[in-house]
Amino acid sequence: MTDAVPKAALAGVRVLDLSRVLAGPWATQILGDLGAEVIKIEKPGVGDDTRSWGPPFTTTPDGQQGDAAYYLAANRNKQSVAIDFAKPEGAELVRKLAPHCQILVENFKTGGLKKYGLDYESVKAINPSLIYCSITGFGQTGPYAKRPGYDYMIQAMGGLMSLTGEPAGEPMKSAVAVADLFTGMYAVTAILAALRHAERTGEGQHIDVSLLDCQVAMLANLGMNYLVSGVEPMRLGNAHASIAPYQVFATTDGHVVLAVGNDGQFRDFCTTAGLNLADDPRFAHNPARIANRVELTSAIATAMSQRSTSHWIAVLEQAGVPCGPINTLPQVFADPHVIARGAVHTMKRDDGADVRLTANPIRMSATPPDPRLAPPLLGQHTEAVLSTVLQLDEQELHRLREAHAI
Repeated sequence: MTDAVPKAALAGVRVLDLSRVLAGPWATQILGDLGAEVIKIEKPGVGDDTRSWGPPFTTTPDGQQGDAAYYLAANRNKQSVAIDFAKPEGAELVRKLAPHCQILVENFKTGGLKKYGLDYESVKAINPSLIYCSITGFGQTGPYAKRPGYDYMIQAMGGLMSLTGEPAGEPMKSAVAVADLFTGMYAVTAILAALRHAERTGEGQHIDVSLLDCQVAMLANLGMNYLVSGVEPMRLGNAHASIAPYQVFATTDGHVVLAVGNDGQFRDFCTTAGLNLADDPRFAHNPARIANRVELTSAIATAMSQRSTSHWIAVLEQAGVPCGPINTLPQVFADPHVIARGAVHTMKRDDGADVRLTANPIRMSATPPDPRLAPPLLGQHTEAVLSTVLQLDEQELHRLREAHAI
């Protein structure tokens, strides 16, 4: 007798995904990983913008250029349905899909879907229990509501870039689109909360999530430092505003990140490194170490520069002092712990090409995320979804094709 396959946490939930690029697709990919059926609406012949955001691109089995890697990062566990809702027939198709879905996610400019009859009020009239999540740069209200918003400009406007980079250098963005990704995560949290409410009451709602709101919220301790003190935080490079030593130090052959989070760890570090600093009143406690950061950093840097990275990692880990190497991506994906945790899996696309994808990092004992569907080819599921969900026959599908609605 074999064990039953665990049922997905969101089994039975259907998502109508009108989003593209990153924040929205990141959110809907997570919902798909958790078991929801995600219907991704894409413009025929064009698709999600990120399909062309390369190089690098995949290579199809016949040697042709495929989709950009960017697209693959956020579109697992979805069905691609090619509908042009700029055409009346296409907009009507999307409206007909709405009653069959519990969730709709879109990231058009504020008010941009109203002309198609796909704004919240229009769709609510069709499906009052629908959870309708709008992801925008600046939200549905406020003086910037009509502006388009991209991650880079939001990192700048939301304060993150003013805090990132070397003190004497120019402000820097994060290499990864963190405003988009955090917004996607906040959107998922809100959607799941709204889903719970809808299941209890039958009442849907409109969720308004903006990149700028999320960027300001994720300033976290640095935002609070300013609100409490009124002092503008300055760029510290790889150092930490409130903890020391908590930064990068050079070794004889590379670098080590030292992340000392409390006084006990500092004492253990000093013992291991042969430094007589833990009993010095200038360094004995964290606030004192912050006040005397320059002298502290100089003393530690001198010691760390005498030994190799592997030496420091070995002895500091043995002493229980948090530290780590600065790995390149080849080193990350070859790391035995990363491999053991299953951080990468291979999926086969409908054209026969194998793609390696980073896995969903959530671990759940009863309903784990399931990589069921590889990132779809453009329009791969159009006819299957329309014929099964809307019961359209071949004659109607032909008519829609002739009208260039699908």
